[in-house]
Amino acid sequence: QGSQKRSNSTPETPQAKRAPPSRSPYGLFSPGSFSPSVTPSQKYSSRGGRGEVVASFGSVQGPAWSGRGGCAVKLFGCPEQNLSKPYKFMFQKALDVREALATRVEELGEVLRRHHGLQSFSSTSLPAQEPVTVLGQIGCDGNGKLNARSVLLVGDREHSGGAEIPLDLSELPEYSLFPGQVVALEGTNSTGRRMVVSKLYEVR
Repeated sequence: QGSQKRSNSTPETPQAKRAPPSRSPYGLFSPGSFSPSVTPSQKYSSRGGRGEVVASFGSVQGPAWSGRGGCAVKLFGCPEQNLSKPYKFMFQKALDVREALATRVEELGEVLRRHHGLQSFSSTSLPAQEPVTVLGQIGCDGNGKLNARSVLLVGDREHSGGAEIPLDLSELPEYSLFPGQVVALEGTNSTGRRMVVSKLYEVR
């Protein structure tokens, strides 16, 4: 074996250090290379129309529109269903959204009850040996796609208080469901933990 040659570095004869490369490949993909500049560009600072109101609602009471050729627009529906004050789209509170959804479930439930001649709805959380009819929305028990094993029913607020219960759809000859669908189901819930569905009521 040949002796390894060691480089002698003394204060009198310092060894030249390796010069760093002028352009490191790691610098091209560093966070600093993707970060935007701190100072805004001239194009952003010189933009026009800042704070300009493009459209507004509620500034005039009793709105009326008119167009060329005698064309006019008229509001239909009950006055309480029409907007009467300024309204920000997608700025609703979670409780207000929940209240609106619960009201819609109750309205559709009444339509189902009258359409199919049903009596009254029962709770999804109470055990029942005999067939009962419940009302609610179709939901999914996981993050995946809705399938026969992941279907559950979110009960309505009036009768079930929003209680969820898994559904057994093996006794149905055919069905077509989607998350959020409002349905009335007839089935047995002997244990209070799973409902075996025998009939599916929906408006077609």
